[in-house]
Amino acid sequence: MNDKFSMEGRVAIITGGGTGIGRASAILLAERGADIVLAGRRLDPLKETASEIEALGRRAVAVPTDVTKADECRDLVDATLAEFGRVDVLMNNAGGGETKSIMKWTDEEWEQVLELNLSSAWYLSRAAAKPMIAQGRGAIVNISSGASLLAMPQAAAYGAAKAGLNNLTGSMAAAWTRKGVRVNCIACGAIRTPGLEADVKRQGFDIDMIGQTNASGRIAEPEEIGYGVLFFASDASSYCSGQTLYMHGGPGPAGV
Repeated sequence: MNDKFSMEGRVAIITGGGTGIGRASAILLAERGADIVLAGRRLDPLKETASEIEALGRRAVAVPTDVTKADECRDLVDATLAEFGRVDVLMNNAGGGETKSIMKWTDEEWEQVLELNLSSAWYLSRAAAKPMIAQGRGAIVNISSGASLLAMPQAAAYGAAKAGLNNLTGSMAAAWTRKGVRVNCIACGAIRTPGLEADVKRQGFDIDMIGQTNASGRIAEPEEIGYGVLFFASDASSYCSGQTLYMHGGPGPAGV
């Protein structure tokens, strides 16, 4: 049987791979046969995820990387090629940002949010696309947010950066799909991640309260987004490119 979700023989780079959606996606891809390169600023969480992947019988490498630096992004791709000889999947997952009113943001903070959530995907996608185009196939999966599709004044900088990522996804898909490289995006609703947990704690309310605003009545677990990543990374999505999939719990209930 031809398993379209198989990742056997493929190599995936995952940024923000130590925790949350990145960690969950890395484990899911490894369970399907992929070898994984984990990137992020903190080495210890990357090593922990790498150990879990190796326990599955797959290879995993942790590469400390600041994805807001173009040269470090290129170095990450070079390190992957040196270790595995190929790059089949890039998951641009690193991101995040605080929530606060528009006038409270400094210019420096605005630039930092854009660099982390948008520029990082620009740097890494261009670096990874070169070997993908050379081998005639590849998949890039960008992790965006529902904030990119909504007017959210408390997340204006983050939402603007992710909206740019949605558009960049389409532009890269238009440029590279005929060369064998598909580019897709997942706009996530509320996910139980360390970043969101820290933000809601700072604001003084419980994370599960967010789930009451959607039809499912709950927030998502990271692995639920991971299955969307698996779809876009695998041949199961061979006819999908330039798409932004909004993965969330449904429109908020309007009553009985």
